[in-house]
Amino acid sequence: MKLARRERKDTGQLSPVSRGWSPFWNLDRLHEEIDRLFDRPFGRSGGMTRFEGWMPSVDVCEDKDNVIVKAELPGAKKDEIQVSVTDGTLHLSGERKHESEYDGKDSYQSERYFGRFERDIALPTEVAAEKIQANYKDGVLTVTCPKTEESRKKQIEVKVD
Repeated sequence: MKLARRERKDTGQLSPVSRGWSPFWNLDRLHEEIDRLFDRPFGRSGGMTRFEGWMPSVDVCEDKDNVIVKAELPGAKKDEIQVSVTDGTLHLSGERKHESEYDGKDSYQSERYFGRFERDIALPTEVAAEKIQANYKDGVLTVTCPKTEESRKKQIEVKVD
């Protein structure tokens, strides 16, 4: 199974990143979540779930031997990130703490997300959970999940009579 990134179609609205505070912010966010629900390519949940206010952006790809998941977690600390695998689902969770450099100052615009996050990613094939490696560098978490021997594609030699 090959996973491809789907581009979100332009709905003519400003993106959440460029939008400032609005009294209708929560309503706009609900509208975006409903749109996202119907845009998912893998059915109802797409194998990916959200928890609370934000979730990291994720890329999933595979090669002959591994399934590789990359998650954007800028500002998170290594010891605040948890990675686990259960029944073919990779579970990422943790917390990005709010910076205190703005305490006592007026804020005119705040677009970065802070707080707890959880993300479940359905893996496209069986992986060897005991061999999974997770590396965190420059705000990107890379989880390398080696495929089990049974799930690797076997090359079969074609004989000519």
